[in-house]
Amino acid sequence: MSENTQTKKVYITDTILRDAHQSLAATRMKWEEMEPVLSQLDDIGYYSLEAWGGATFDTCLRYLNEDPWDRLRNLKKYLKKTPIQMLLRGQNLLGYRHYADDVVEKFVDKAIENGVGVIRVFDALNDPRNLETSMKAIKKYGQGKCVCEAAISYTTSPVHTTEYFVKLAKTFEDMGADNICIKDMANLLLPFTAYDVVSQIKAELRPETKVHIHTHNTTGTGDMINLMAVNAGADIIDCALSPLGNGTSNPATEPMVATLKGTKYDTGIDINKLLPIIQHFNGVAARLEKDGFLNARVRKIDINTLLYQVPGGMLSNLISQLKSAGKEDKLMECLAEVPVVRKDCGYPPLVTPTSQIVGTQAVWNVLMGRYKTITAQYKDLILGKYGAVAGEINPEIREMCTKNGEQVITCRPADLLSDEMEKLTNEVKEAGFYTKEEDVLSYALFPEVSTNYFKWRAARDNGVDKDMAANPDKVYPV
Repeated sequence: MSENTQTKKVYITDTILRDAHQSLAATRMKWEEMEPVLSQLDDIGYYSLEAWGGATFDTCLRYLNEDPWDRLRNLKKYLKKTPIQMLLRGQNLLGYRHYADDVVEKFVDKAIENGVGVIRVFDALNDPRNLETSMKAIKKYGQGKCVCEAAISYTTSPVHTTEYFVKLAKTFEDMGADNICIKDMANLLLPFTAYDVVSQIKAELRPETKVHIHTHNTTGTGDMINLMAVNAGADIIDCALSPLGNGTSNPATEPMVATLKGTKYDTGIDINKLLPIIQHFNGVAARLEKDGFLNARVRKIDINTLLYQVPGGMLSNLISQLKSAGKEDKLMECLAEVPVVRKDCGYPPLVTPTSQIVGTQAVWNVLMGRYKTITAQYKDLILGKYGAVAGEINPEIREMCTKNGEQVITCRPADLLSDEMEKLTNEVKEAGFYTKEEDVLSYALFPEVSTNYFKWRAARDNGVDKDMAANPDKVYPV
């Protein structure tokens, strides 16, 4: 059989339970909206179901009065054949700062113990040092139980060449990655570039290392990216069932299944099995729209991402900041300032938290004068406290950030952190909230939010005052 006719099944990871509603509807899908179709989803034949991590952890605690660890265990009860996939921000875990190594290791241990089968781990700066601890922990605790998928945050700049991405993929493989994900969170990856990047990465990796493509459909190119990536040898692609697919979400599942059916890339998925699940999620989407979480505008093609290389969420944040300042007329100036600010700090990929850091500094530059005020977060980025960037930092900006004796760090940022688990455990126990180790991890990531949840949980379990989640300043029995 010739190379061109050999069967090469392509696998699909469906994001309907995580990234789809995070991208379109502020991560507001509830457990009771997932539970009725989990067994059907488990029977589809997906590579994995992305259902945990990302913003789900924060949202469960903050808005849904739900323990994210309970959600994970409940998911595992239904998903017996299909691995549960989660998104992990390396040393940042699911929070917004670097955590000590003992917290990172314990979090990975508990995630796997409670049911996660694929951990996609990435760093906003693509600094491999920020993935070391989490990847080692995945390999340590996940033997035979969990896939270690290292993700490259895709972006474009003079230093982010195909050679850069190939080298990074090989570095991650050498660190123990089972899969390499190309994570195109801003939908900047164009179809023919996808073909080049995937084919060259595949040529460098071991045959058993899978390449996984993650993109969105913000600019309308998502399906073409996936198709070109498949032709180049990609093994897995991310899609979302159509009720919550497309737009700022991932490309819809059904068109890709239909497109590949009968070809050598046939996914093996039966669309007829998807129909009742789609009907269910149509109802969920209607509820999200009714409650104001799903807006029709996020379904529309927005070419601004390609023109200004500003992701949709970052654009919304810029508009919000300018509106608060009464300076909405300055939007175009801010968009033009973003590339300047990004170049000055070494061309970081624009993903959480760097998108917010760069965007906010751009707004301050426009409103106050260029670098008349430097935000604390932008200064930390310049000083290396988030990790190493791929490009050169503007020496004039570095001098501004070190004029008061601040030092640029060159070590792995987490090397400056002391162990935290013992201290955090004592704090949770002293507050009377401790029921399991996972409570300490929730508290580590979101101290105030988890404390409010713990109060709500205690009151619920004691059968008193059901509205305490909306009154976090009240004192509740524990």
